[in-house]
Amino acid sequence: MVNTKVFSVGFVLINAAYVAVAKRNNNHETSVPTVHVKNGTYTGYYAPAYGTDNFLGMPYSQPPVGDLRFRVPQSLNTTWSGSKNATEYSPECIGYGRDTWSQGNYVSEDCLTLNVVKPVGSCQNLPVLVWIHGGGLVMGGSGDRRYNQSFIVEQSMEAGMPIIAVSINYRLSSWGFLYGREIQESGNTMNGFRDQRLALRWVQENIAAFGGNPNQVTIQGESSGGTSVGAQILAYNGRDDGLFHGAIAESGAPVGAGVDFDVDDWEPIIANISKATGCQGTDSVLDCLRKIPVDQLNAVINSTVTRGARYGPVVDGDWFTQTATKALANGDFLKVPYIIGVNEAEGVGFGPQRINTTEEIFDYLVGSGYDNLTAHEISILYPDIPAIGVPSTLHGRPNATFGLQFKRSSAIAQDLSMNAARRLTAHWWARHGAKSYTYIFNALVNGLSYFAGAVHFQEVAFVFYNTEGLGYPQNGGPNPLGGSERESLVVLAKQMCRMWISFVNYGDPNQNLGRGCPSLLHGCHPY
Repeated sequence: MVNTKVFSVGFVLINAAYVAVAKRNNNHETSVPTVHVKNGTYTGYYAPAYGTDNFLGMPYSQPPVGDLRFRVPQSLNTTWSGSKNATEYSPECIGYGRDTWSQGNYVSEDCLTLNVVKPVGSCQNLPVLVWIHGGGLVMGGSGDRRYNQSFIVEQSMEAGMPIIAVSINYRLSSWGFLYGREIQESGNTMNGFRDQRLALRWVQENIAAFGGNPNQVTIQGESSGGTSVGAQILAYNGRDDGLFHGAIAESGAPVGAGVDFDVDDWEPIIANISKATGCQGTDSVLDCLRKIPVDQLNAVINSTVTRGARYGPVVDGDWFTQTATKALANGDFLKVPYIIGVNEAEGVGFGPQRINTTEEIFDYLVGSGYDNLTAHEISILYPDIPAIGVPSTLHGRPNATFGLQFKRSSAIAQDLSMNAARRLTAHWWARHGAKSYTYIFNALVNGLSYFAGAVHFQEVAFVFYNTEGLGYPQNGGPNPLGGSERESLVVLAKQMCRMWISFVNYGDPNQNLGRGCPSLLHGCHPY
């Protein structure tokens, strides 16, 4: 049984009349939303511009500090009387990179919180969408304004398919994905992924109090958030714990690219960390690291001491008992409805530039970890023909300064980093009788030249319906939906956002999109 659908998303101009079906409660402005969860009561705030009630910064775990540092997350074990404020985002988890500092957000080791955005007033059994942010598993957070979920909840109400949206923080970098022999033996592996799973358990226990349906939860992530979605699907050989029932992965997949990084690769890094912190030679490096002041340990992690560390899935014998490729082939994955896609020019950002010769292509592949024979075969499979290279928006051959074979190297990087994993995942979904949809996003957004094309992350503003580009200036860029093509870009954003909303409601992105709203599925056919 073949269940995978393929569609390419571009931008076109559509004359579509959308009817707002959500009824706003005009009297709600004078009231303050409250919710009673298992551990106590929270007070949120009403956002009249979007017709939503918002509850922010709610812990789903005990703080992973002190003796709980580098341990699997622990469920909340306290209750309270009265009501706690849930009106501000918590600090993000400690991370390293532009997504952490450019948004001006605070970071803290005490960061395991989540946020809920719901339609205003009382509601029952609404489908739930849980957002897992990207950032290479080393940076980012749910408070990033580019991930404001008010827009998608507002769109869900206008489309007559209301949803509740959740976003989560999880531990990053060494704080969440440190690995090594002692960590493996103690069972404290993949803690960032375990954080995500505990957040999903919190949703199961509490989302009904917000009007959500715990039996209709979809998880969504982009980049390493998409990888995280894949990690949840593969966890414990695809064991169904009833935590989610659909999945969306944008530019991320269960299958990773590159060379495996295992416990033997991690041991020299652990040795460097233990030496830099004075924990070398102790009975337990982990116990010693748990006593190091957070600022001191942070300085060590954010230094050359951890150079070469690769954070991500590792076959640890618990969370992962086999490689992702074997798990998919064996059918050891949770067979939920799945959207998985990529942007058309991912390779522009993940591949090399200034590539002018076939020899340089070969050197790039060998330097990426491929043996000589494989590198030679790949170079043959990707001939130097600019017309079939990436991005498609760049016609002809660029000059030597940019790279005479730039389109060739980008096409190779595109498939190695994203496309191969997308197609392989969709293939195994179909082979095992599971329903999946796969897309390629190829819109040229505002602020990007035809040399770049639809690079990594560019679809995010569209699926969130972030038409004003909230958060993008802080990251050094313009509104992706601005410029001379704004009208058509906004129409595409509404279409994509509502397709995701449709999937959350029906497990199908093509349901109930509304009269006068033609689909942007170009050549939809079985995979």
